[in-house]
Amino acid sequence: MGGAEHNGTVTHLPITDMDGRSLVNLVAELEHRMTGSSTAARMERDLGALVPEGESYVLFLFDGLGAAQVREAEGVFAMATAATLAAPFPSTTTVALSTVATGAWPRQHGIIGHHMWWPDLEAVVNVLKWIYPGGAPTGVDTGGILPAPNLWERLRAAGVEPITVQPAAFEDTPLTRMLYRGCRIEPATTLADLVDATVQLVSGPRRLVFSYLPHIDIAAHISGRGSDAHRRAVSEAESAWTHIADRLPPTAALVGTADHGHIDYRPDQKTMVDRPGDGHLFGDPRALYLRGDGPDFVRRWGGRWHPVDEMKEWLGPGPDHPALAERLPDGVVLADEGRVLIPSNMDRRLVGYHGGWDDDERLIPLLVAT
Repeated sequence: MGGAEHNGTVTHLPITDMDGRSLVNLVAELEHRMTGSSTAARMERDLGALVPEGESYVLFLFDGLGAAQVREAEGVFAMATAATLAAPFPSTTTVALSTVATGAWPRQHGIIGHHMWWPDLEAVVNVLKWIYPGGAPTGVDTGGILPAPNLWERLRAAGVEPITVQPAAFEDTPLTRMLYRGCRIEPATTLADLVDATVQLVSGPRRLVFSYLPHIDIAAHISGRGSDAHRRAVSEAESAWTHIADRLPPTAALVGTADHGHIDYRPDQKTMVDRPGDGHLFGDPRALYLRGDGPDFVRRWGGRWHPVDEMKEWLGPGPDHPALAERLPDGVVLADEGRVLIPSNMDRRLVGYHGGWDDDERLIPLLVAT
């Protein structure tokens, strides 16, 4: 399967130790500049000074582009990296995109994993696709799930137009309806269309354009960080960044980041695990949420058990989302370095995984165009 050699380090500190240097602070920095206030704290002063000023902003999120991958590529993104930020825990797309859409920590917005226990359904749900483990749609009306007012609604109330530029395939999905309530959605059918739409839309006064590209994440999951497919995806993303930067109007600023990084795993590094009795497994293979006997589970399968009172702190500061207590597990099993723990409801065919505490998973770049 190939792939990059993994030499990341596991960090055991609460994610809030990165407050001021995390994705939520970047969102708060942009919101504060455009409206005069923000839900979370802004970036630390030294980091905030690295973000260029603008009447309008592009925030471009490259799904799956970890800081380690930027260093390995040694290309355009490496030159554009101004600093390193921390993704929210767990380091997965649904959590990070909900953080962008709300400007809040996971503990506050209530989306705490790729697979979640959904109390209203009394079932585990894949919240990226809003399907049950067997693939059937849940039928959940996702439009009202994130707290109100979300980031887009706050921007609009302050006279700022929020716009997201997304691949056309995502235009009318349950996840899009969850994330972009109050935000104008502009679908793009090709990468060139996405670049053109981003440049044209940010030319308007007082706009925040949130552009999103999934290519790197898809390549890393399927083929791994060391693959030709991953190198092509990074190159295409760097080309999109360069074209936007070159055509950016003088009134606008371009900022980029990611939602998480990736780690490659060989087949012999994957452990297939069983559900514990009448309990439930959800979350991600690198940070597996468990409803059941955690110590017994790790004796059987390995990993490190952290009870819910400890792991809750990793989701950020309060106040808690009203449904958080019902959605939380009894605790989380962090897979050992070099391992993934894969239950039957998660994909065992992938090369790249994420979701845990490792620096390669949770550290993301702050990209700026100068």
